[in-house]
Amino acid sequence: MASSNPARPCFRRALQSCQRSGLAAPARPSLPIQQQQQQQQQTGLFSTTAPLSKRCRNRDHNRNRGLSAIRRTGTREVLSVDNVPLPRPVSAKEFPAVVTDAHHGLWDFFYSKEKPLNTPQEDAAHGRSWKVEELRRKSWEDLHSLWWVCVKERNRIATGNWERSKGKYGYGDSESKGREMEVRKTQAAIKHALTERFYAWEDARKLAQDDPEISLGGQEPAYIPAQSHLESEEAALEDVPGELSTADGRSEAARETGTSKEAIDPSTIHTEAKVHADAPRV
Repeated sequence: MASSNPARPCFRRALQSCQRSGLAAPARPSLPIQQQQQQQQQTGLFSTTAPLSKRCRNRDHNRNRGLSAIRRTGTREVLSVDNVPLPRPVSAKEFPAVVTDAHHGLWDFFYSKEKPLNTPQEDAAHGRSWKVEELRRKSWEDLHSLWWVCVKERNRIATGNWERSKGKYGYGDSESKGREMEVRKTQAAIKHALTERFYAWEDARKLAQDDPEISLGGQEPAYIPAQSHLESEEAALEDVPGELSTADGRSEAARETGTSKEAIDPSTIHTEAKVHADAPRV
């Protein structure tokens, strides 16, 4: 639907012409033509629209306007203010004392309760990492404890690095990296030792599946020998007749050896020292 705005200038010109011809001329016939034209120009134009010169309200889309404690720019609009008393700040002396646990677990993230991080000399004072050969002889419990000691040490190092970057101290980075590298080498050695044990367990399990004396079902003993150890030892002794034990605890072969040594005269045995003693002197 077309709007009526284009037609309004036409109506305005038609009304102006009517005023000039029929109304304005008889009212003041004695005025000059120039004064009549000025009076006609000073009359307001006929229009039903709102004034176009009205100033629109400025929209401020900044939600944080006036909330800055540093700039203190203030708001651009008049806001509603309630008659509510504002809270007054409390001095630090009136604050209640905060009671902390001296044995809290979060204290373990720091090397000491008196300072947030170590000095470079303290970070550099560390030993070498654990070797795989040393960790092969350790038990599962020892490896588990050593792993979590390494995790705790890395947490302390990370806390010191964060405090060092926040304070912008500018020292201790190289010592901290060297300490962390030794801890990471220890963790890698623990993984290596556990991987070797896992491979050995896999090989033993494959052998146990083919062994008839080993049961992996879990409902009966894992090892069921075909015969007892005593029976196997007795069978081995019966196979060797010369090794039968006597009542005094010595075997027949040992008794015969002792008898033959007693029958031989030691003076008749030729030794190297006796040959040199009997040799003529030059």
